[in-house]
Amino acid sequence: MPEGHTVHRHARQLTAAFGGHPVRADSPQGRFAAGAAALDGLVVVRAEAWGKHLLVRVDAPPGADRWLHVHLGLYGKWLLGDGEPPAPRGALRLRLLGGPPEEPRWAELRGPTACELLDDTGRAALVARLGPDPLRADADAAAGLTRVRRSRQSVAALLMDQAVVAGVGNVYRAEVLFRARLHPEVPGREVQEETWTALWQDLGRLMRAGVRAGRIVTTEREHRERRTGPARRSDAHYVYRRHGLPCRLCGTTVQVRELLGRRLYWCPSCQSR
Repeated sequence: MPEGHTVHRHARQLTAAFGGHPVRADSPQGRFAAGAAALDGLVVVRAEAWGKHLLVRVDAPPGADRWLHVHLGLYGKWLLGDGEPPAPRGALRLRLLGGPPEEPRWAELRGPTACELLDDTGRAALVARLGPDPLRADADAAAGLTRVRRSRQSVAALLMDQAVVAGVGNVYRAEVLFRARLHPEVPGREVQEETWTALWQDLGRLMRAGVRAGRIVTTEREHRERRTGPARRSDAHYVYRRHGLPCRLCGTTVQVRELLGRRLYWCPSCQSR
């Protein structure tokens, strides 16, 4: 499932492509035909992300549905391009055409878990269910800490709970815990404020880098096999999908276990209890 940095990147791309211009919208697949008809001809104000949720604001009358809400889930994908769009094919849920007349642009959405229109009340209800997003300027790190400190659940489980922190997935979860030298089974109520503050700041830094690069890289240059140029795929992470391999820092074998249906990776030495 795409993590928060990918959704924020999509929001920037959609704003750049369509912001300030009317869009033509259709649903070649037919599953979002009514929603596409409601969007057709409206001006896109902006797109924004809150965790793994994308919200596109359109210039509709007050009280009307004026937010396109998309959650990609496991299989959803956006594809954007310039010029004339390709002929529709396959399960194409939503197609947008617009942008400046001299530079037409298009976007295609396939396979999302959610694709719906919301009014302001619906958007507010959605956001109320989510925790703070490290990539948003209005994020409240203290609110995340409050939710963590109230829980007996492990910090690893809490980081994947979108009501605690919005946008974190399996990769950022494993990597930020390693960088904080925090054992994944530490209960939330035992996480100290200074530990959470450092983890939150590091998470924001890593995710902002992910928005810029379009990929997740969490290793420092001095810990990679190749220390010049962009990080290779094999050098990108400290523990994620490196079970059975030596830790980059101490040489201890990286471990893996199942937690709430997802694989959790950690170094038992660097992340000792």
